[in-house]
Amino acid sequence: MRKEEFYLSLAKYKKVASVTQVKHIEKVLEHQVSGVFLFAGNIGMIKRYVDFYKSHNLFVFLHMEKIRELQSNRESLEFISNYIKPTGIISTKNTVIQQAKKLNLLTIQRLFLIDFDALHTGMESFQETKPDAIELLPGLLPDMVATIKKQTDIPIITGWLISTREQMIAPIQKGALAVSTGNPELWGADLTNG
Repeated sequence: MRKEEFYLSLAKYKKVASVTQVKHIEKVLEHQVSGVFLFAGNIGMIKRYVDFYKSHNLFVFLHMEKIRELQSNRESLEFISNYIKPTGIISTKNTVIQQAKKLNLLTIQRLFLIDFDALHTGMESFQETKPDAIELLPGLLPDMVATIKKQTDIPIITGWLISTREQMIAPIQKGALAVSTGNPELWGADLTNG
């Protein structure tokens, strides 16, 4: 049920707040967003941030490679699943995605589209790991959204280097379900009326 609710939220608001600085933790609440990708904080504070967002009915995903002290291993994932209790995790690593799924965490697998080899490898990874969503980076490649959309039915979120509302709308028009941005000024952008 949680996964379907997350998808509905992505379809409704079409934006995810990527919180990269602690000073923006509360600023998210000023905007209607589908959820939060949490890149800020440390192991001592992360549960407080997750609980804060969950108390406001927001989906919250921890980025395994960006939060200090979190390691991409089974023990860390068990700690996250049993104690911190986010909606899910974000990772570029196949093994982390697979282990997180076994712990009933929702998973978002990031793919950096640096060349066609990365695209091919990413598509193979998605077939193997079956993440709940894919985050394509950089989000300035809307034509690649259409290409990947033809090859998978996994929901697509784009992000990275997005600096205008127009750059947010372009990938949505090509088939992305939502866009993530770390720019608090864009968290309030209306994306429902392309």
